[in-house]
Amino acid sequence: MEPAVTPADKAKVIAFANQKGGVAKTTTTLNLAVAFAEEGHRVLCCDMDPQGNLTMSQGIDPDTLEKSMYDVLVHHISIREVIRKREVDIACASIDLAGAEIAMSTQIGRERSLQKAFKPIEEDYDFIFIDTPPSLGLLTINALTAAHKVIVPVQCEYLSMRGLIQLQNTLSMIRENLNPDVDIEGILPTLVDSRTLHAKEAIELLEENFGDQVFASRIRKTIRFAEAPVKGMSVLKYDPDGKAADAYRQLAKEVLGNG
Repeated sequence: MEPAVTPADKAKVIAFANQKGGVAKTTTTLNLAVAFAEEGHRVLCCDMDPQGNLTMSQGIDPDTLEKSMYDVLVHHISIREVIRKREVDIACASIDLAGAEIAMSTQIGRERSLQKAFKPIEEDYDFIFIDTPPSLGLLTINALTAAHKVIVPVQCEYLSMRGLIQLQNTLSMIRENLNPDVDIEGILPTLVDSRTLHAKEAIELLEENFGDQVFASRIRKTIRFAEAPVKGMSVLKYDPDGKAADAYRQLAKEVLGNG
């Protein structure tokens, strides 16, 4: 008899979301994925941002792609057709994705397109990481509907509490209507400039408001983050012994330790 498939055999899906741009969301999605892969996990990164930064950061030119996540969401082709194997597997995005929200808007079940796309591959991976666009539109809603957990990178320089509260409101709407179990896995302080008092105050404010939802790990500002994607690689490959790589390995331990 076939053993019953337990949910443990299925990939845990984590969305990286913050409707504010420039918070190191893509950097975090890729580098945490590579840190998970170093620990022996099978990881798929799904690029849901029309800018395709995640796709590009693994040396793939979105303009040369025949098919992308657009075709998965709109034409329901198999997600396997848009996955490229790099440091981790990448389900690629292209600029077409910018038109996906309009194309999907008339479809029944439009918020669940991504969740459906993951179904056939959920046993091929231990984790699926989703990089989302800087908005709370239909692409992000698809990501949050497909996700078990959400990691929220927050730039410590301009800590926008309002943005976090907006994201929490969106999440509670999604819990009510689409995905009752989705929850914030943690809030990640990024682009931390430890020399400034402001960064320190920002983190204190964050911990006051969100308590133990704030990860202990801190992602500091470093030029390596700008250099690595240009070379088409993660910072863990580009500068394996550097502080930046180390910060993502620490974060990986923290996330994996949280079950």
